[in-house]
Amino acid sequence: MDLTGEERITAPREAVWNALNDIETLKACIPGCDNLERINEHQIRAGIKVSFGVMKVGFHGLLELSNMVPPHSYTISGKGEGTLAGFAEGAADVRLTQDGNETILSYEIQGDAGGKIAQIGTRILGSAARKIADRFFANIGAAAAAQAEKSDQ
Repeated sequence: MDLTGEERITAPREAVWNALNDIETLKACIPGCDNLERINEHQIRAGIKVSFGVMKVGFHGLLELSNMVPPHSYTISGKGEGTLAGFAEGAADVRLTQDGNETILSYEIQGDAGGKIAQIGTRILGSAARKIADRFFANIGAAAAAQAEKSDQ
């Protein structure tokens, strides 16, 4: 499953970068996040609940930040295991481009799932992944814009 997208954010690139790397902001922005804990500079322990149609699944796993080029880009990758559902894994390459007073956040996501969760079908998995990605990046944009507005006052 591959997803790409772009979010135009009314905040400078530094503010968006800071939002993408702040554990409390991430926790508030990740749909279904019930636990997020920084282990070190490059690793985060995560727990989320995801809805796939009528099925709600909890995943726990590790996220890793790599290829960091502050405040321009990074890769966030991870693998989560569900209690009975199987696993989901993926990576997102995130790029930030300054455009005047705004930032263009673009992303490319590659993902896969296995076990019982894979049996529900690629169309449902793809749709759920798209909704999560769209909401997450929109939430990050709103958080970064709010933080930038506060710092301007």
